[in-house]
Amino acid sequence: MSWLSPERLWLLLGLAALIAGYVVVQRRRSRFAVRFTNLRLLDRVAPKRAGWRRHVPATLFLAMLGLLIVGFARPQAEVEVPRERATVLVAVDVSRSMLADDVAPDRLSAAKDAALEFVGELPAQFNVGLVGFAGSASVVVPPVTDRDAVNAGIGRLAEGSSGPAGTAIGDAIATSLDSIRTLAGDQSPPARVVVLSDGANTAGRDPSAAARLAGELGVPVDAISFGTAAGVIEGGQSVPVDGQTLQAVAEATGGNYFEAGSVDELRAAYADIGSLIGFEKEVQDVSARFIGAGLVFALLAALASMFWFARLP
Repeated sequence: MSWLSPERLWLLLGLAALIAGYVVVQRRRSRFAVRFTNLRLLDRVAPKRAGWRRHVPATLFLAMLGLLIVGFARPQAEVEVPRERATVLVAVDVSRSMLADDVAPDRLSAAKDAALEFVGELPAQFNVGLVGFAGSASVVVPPVTDRDAVNAGIGRLAEGSSGPAGTAIGDAIATSLDSIRTLAGDQSPPARVVVLSDGANTAGRDPSAAARLAGELGVPVDAISFGTAAGVIEGGQSVPVDGQTLQAVAEATGGNYFEAGSVDELRAAYADIGSLIGFEKEVQDVSARFIGAGLVFALLAALASMFWFARLP
């Protein structure tokens, strides 16, 4: 937290002096009470002493002063605010290994369902594009705000629909970046690539080279490794998930890496990515928080004093 007027925090020394003075006065009152040695008579004169309750209004009042002083110093903090615009490219692996049924009904079907939910929850003004990749990558839907077009594109994703066999993660990233650059301009919105795959790169260009390009363009790549070690496709071929390439790409571009071994974990990963994409952090004046809390403490101090002592503090 930073402060626009930090010199005003010196007023807290005055508050500290008030607290010290209050403690001194209360101790002095206690000594005077002890001098009245006839306790039975004291009970008759003042049978209902306030005890701890008499300190509540004062404590609330002092807390109010502290909060108002902090607010007066105009504190600033990072606050998440909704983005007005952004471009998101979703790249989905459609290689043969995505037909493994270790995630019901199979990896690709589950990935498509989760992608539909993810796209549906993005702000309507965001441009969303779709890339499918296997041994090569292709743009299924260029970045648009038309969600029906994106949803239809997700529905068309099928095993082997993007080139020869293999997993071309580098091509998927490069193709996504090309789509983003079609919207290039001085006022181009922030962009992000989301890649979902179940394996390491086996075809196309080097993913590290694509990651370097993403870094140069300032486009983070979020990566989801989807599947389990028990993946098997038709014919009994084992296709265990391998997320090392995806993790390296995410780390190199400042994105986030997720491992999802179930539909619920995949949805959670997409939800986390959605919160990152949909909001940005800004430094804002948050003095109203402290002033508002101070006013609440002032009200509580007044209520406590009126309820217990029939007067305002």
